Amino acid sequence: MASAPSVTSLADEVNCPICQGTLREPVTIDCGHNFCRGCLTRYCEIPGPESEEGLSCPLCKEPFRPGSFRPNWQLANVVENIERLQLASTRGLEVEDACPEHGEKIYFFCEEDEAQLCVVCRETGQHGAHTVRFLEDAAGPYRTQVATKRQQVISQFAHLSQFLEQQQTVLLAQLEGLDGDILKQQEEFDSLATGEICRFSTLIEELEEKNKRPARGLLTDIRSTLIRCETRKCRKPEAISPELGQRIRDFPQQAIPLRQEMKTFLEKLCFELDYEPANISLDPQTSHPKLLLSEDHQRARFSYKWQNSPDAPQRFDRATCVLAQCGFTGGRHTWVVNVDLAHGGSCTVGVAREDIRRKGELRLRPEEGIWAVRLAWGFVSALGSFPTRLALEEQPRKVQVSLDYEVGWVTFVNAVTQEHIYTFTASFTQKIFPLFGLWGRGSGFSLSCQEGAVSLL
Repeated sequence: MASAPSVTSLADEVNCPICQGTLREPVTIDCGHNFCRGCLTRYCEIPGPESEEGLSCPLCKEPFRPGSFRPNWQLANVVENIERLQLASTRGLEVEDACPEHGEKIYFFCEEDEAQLCVVCRETGQHGAHTVRFLEDAAGPYRTQVATKRQQVISQFAHLSQFLEQQQTVLLAQLEGLDGDILKQQEEFDSLATGEICRFSTLIEELEEKNKRPARGLLTDIRSTLIRCETRKCRKPEAISPELGQRIRDFPQQAIPLRQEMKTFLEKLCFELDYEPANISLDPQTSHPKLLLSEDHQRARFSYKWQNSPDAPQRFDRATCVLAQCGFTGGRHTWVVNVDLAHGGSCTVGVAREDIRRKGELRLRPEEGIWAVRLAWGFVSALGSFPTRLALEEQPRKVQVSLDYEVGWVTFVNAVTQEHIYTFTASFTQKIFPLFGLWGRGSGFSLSCQEGAVSLL
């Protein structure tokens, strides 16, 4: 935060040595000193004894060539920033509260350009047709989103913490079991080894004692002694049984679910923080006459009875579809669609380019500017160049649609089980709108704008 004295001292450092004013179009000469371009030009034009011997710097008297002026753009930027600080300081504003262009206090926020504006900015034609709100009014929805995300992250970490505690209990119990079995087999090994050592020690002593006897004593029962030596084989005790050894080798596999859960958690957390829940609503101006929209434009039902809807260029007249009111030209956005199908009904969810065909037959495929999946009674299809039936573990009833405009991904996920349904890859150059389609009496869908974020619960 720059104070008035510090700004003044900075301004003194960028004064021209000739005019003693703030540098204007600063130029640098051979010796490295800086001057206003105009001041130095006039200095060079003044006749004097130096004109015959060449020019010298007004400060250090080092010679320089008149044509060697070099614009100092970096210094010019510094001067501009110092003047902006001075302007804000004289008006009693903090630097962060002042418009960088006009030095006026910032009061407004442009929704379209996501820019903070002063009164002068607002009056310019650049933002004239945009939605401009007071800062606090504009900040309200964002504060709500931040609070919502904070609560979601807290809940997700609580879920992960509970899972980790459960895994810790299970893995420690397994380790304690392994430790007990290892100790038991170690005791059995020690007992067996001690017994074998005692038996062989006794046999060795017997052989040494016989070897000390005279010939007659050595030969007494010698055959029996030798036979016992040959038949007594050394039993090789196993420190760990094959079964216990396999359990020890398999133990790291017990941690695989933990690693998978951590990987899934991190992926979903990154998704949660990157994607913005889209607060979308249905556009009645685009809705096919067979679709009944709710008053809040959050739900739609199919009806064979045509509604009394005025014809308009943007309305679908053959495809029973409807677009969202707002589209996207960038960013990452996600929303959830609750699907309610009657027998034989179907629902299409996805995104579409702004210029898709509204009149006549509409082919739902990427070549026509549509990236969508169709949920029918008993199966789900990805509507690519050729529809592809998808093998899913469960028929989705709540579908999460996620759009990454810059990367070009349209991803569909079962919002309940988090099972991945399908991902399209595209290259977007136009505004992209959420698209919805319905067919079948009694079939409908609703939007879950507040559940647009991924849930780990």
